[in-house]
Amino acid sequence: MSMIDFDCYSVPYEKTGFFSNLVNDYLSHSSNLTEFYANQPTLDGIKASIKARQSFDTPRELLINCLEEQYTGLVKSEKLQENLKLLSNSNTFSITTAHQPNIFTGPLYFIYKILHTVKLANQLAKELPEYNFVPVYYMGSEDADLDELGQINLAGQQLVWNTQQTGAVGRMKVDKPFLQLIDAMEGQIGVLEYGLSLIKVFKSTYTLGKTIQQATLELVNYLFAEYGVIVLIPDSAQLKSAYHSVVKKELTERFSHQLVNETISSLKDNYKVQTAGREINLFYLIEQNRVRIELDNDIFLVKELGLSFTQTEILQELEQHPERFSANVILRGGFQETVLPNILFIGGGGELAYWMELRKVFNAVGIPYPVLVLRNSFLLMKEVQFQKLLQLGIGLQEIFQNDFDLLNQLVKRESKASWNVSDEINAIKTLYLQIQEKAAGVDATLNEHVLSLEIKSGKKLAELEKKMLRAERNKFEASERQITSIKSDLFPNNSLQERVFNFSDIYSRMSNDFLQLIYEASPTLEMQFTIVVVK
Repeated sequence: MSMIDFDCYSVPYEKTGFFSNLVNDYLSHSSNLTEFYANQPTLDGIKASIKARQSFDTPRELLINCLEEQYTGLVKSEKLQENLKLLSNSNTFSITTAHQPNIFTGPLYFIYKILHTVKLANQLAKELPEYNFVPVYYMGSEDADLDELGQINLAGQQLVWNTQQTGAVGRMKVDKPFLQLIDAMEGQIGVLEYGLSLIKVFKSTYTLGKTIQQATLELVNYLFAEYGVIVLIPDSAQLKSAYHSVVKKELTERFSHQLVNETISSLKDNYKVQTAGREINLFYLIEQNRVRIELDNDIFLVKELGLSFTQTEILQELEQHPERFSANVILRGGFQETVLPNILFIGGGGELAYWMELRKVFNAVGIPYPVLVLRNSFLLMKEVQFQKLLQLGIGLQEIFQNDFDLLNQLVKRESKASWNVSDEINAIKTLYLQIQEKAAGVDATLNEHVLSLEIKSGKKLAELEKKMLRAERNKFEASERQITSIKSDLFPNNSLQERVFNFSDIYSRMSNDFLQLIYEASPTLEMQFTIVVVK
């Protein structure tokens, strides 16, 4: 149990304004989307997903051997050892989330995603006791977007890793500029109660010369030790050998591009398309390079490296070096679902959107398509902020509105001055109706002129009302400052906290109680936005 006292309140995602129409329609089980996924995120849907997974030959022995190798030399908690052992059982299934190895875990929702897998795995173990469920963090270590992965926002300050390294971020190594980031963090959070303890963890995991994927494995292993989270680094020749047939099919048939395009043509009628993919949805991964594989007159090109292959040659390369072939977003999900005994994937709104494009790809290669669950989102709020919102008459659903609208609503509710001219506008409409009747009796062609006068007068009165409201708003300067202050804390840069802040500041104040608080506050399949008021 968390030692922190807190209350939770739920808000429908669609009421927040931060989630796409596709996400909102998925949560409401809209018929517009049913053809794009296999099973609904319900207990019955999960049972159907288990049945589909049971008919697929998951390479459990290979997976276990790779995990044992990855965890060599690391301290494994009892819960982790138990979960690793359970993987060898055919009635054990994974609940998986995926994320790149952002430095120091990146944005807050990294923590939320992983704890969601833990909470749901534990819940399903109670509801379906004939099966075992283990939480898995699948590391997107081959992502090469350092601009996104190489920075964090710590209590409002942006810290950026200025390294000259290139290629897959997971393969990059901790260098001196990286260690300087830890020193900068120590200056910020070292004064907090648990800050130096966290810095000590960072210094022991991010050591000079260690790869980012290894350091991320060790950090996640430390943070989530008691929860038994299994971390899988897919950058492995052994694991990729299990996906050999799909990669070969992509190289010889370019099958995924056509199937995704077919899906997109159906999706784009109602939704914004997330990703279109390419003719070949593979990268060539070697040393510090991750370069697109392209086709030109039956020759496979890796232009940036000056490499070219015939089809025979590239298939030989695949046989000898499966680790050199890296799936992009279109084929990555299939790899994940091949090597894990997975039945359910937890992802953000963007992830769910591109997974909706992939069902035909999964069907084409006979890989079970998992149940999709939107990851949990939280708004963390102090009790004093919650009480202030109550005093201002702002409800929990209303706080997602912008400052201007919130103040306008408060003014309209609290103002004692009579600035509203709606009655007068209605009276003028009646007056002009009478004028119109008189004018028509004289000359029917005057109708348009009378209508024009009515529209102009209505606009003038509406402008007057805005000016009166603006003048009345000035009397509520104190309330405006309070609203602006609270909103800037709760929605930094007009975004959600979880998309901006790193966990380090909060963890340095609360230690493991923060993780336990989020675990306890986490919904499982309810998929509601959660406001956490910390007392």
